[in-house]
Amino acid sequence: MNEDTIAGNWKQFKGKVKEQWGKLTDDDLDVIAGKRDQMVGKMQERYGIARDEAEKQVSNWESSNKYRW
Repeated sequence: MNEDTIAGNWKQFKGKVKEQWGKLTDDDLDVIAGKRDQMVGKMQERYGIARDEAEKQVSNWESSNKYRW
């Protein structure tokens, strides 16, 4: 999937993202809007984790949900 497709399907995935990372607010999800870099950055901010850890978590989530940025 390319970024345009992901942004178009973002509403579908917002609920799954919120289930996985409950500290992300609705406002965070609006800012993320299907953009992987924004997702990683907001995870770092909310969870106080390093970028490589956030990347790892997103990659694992992508694999388990068949979702690719």
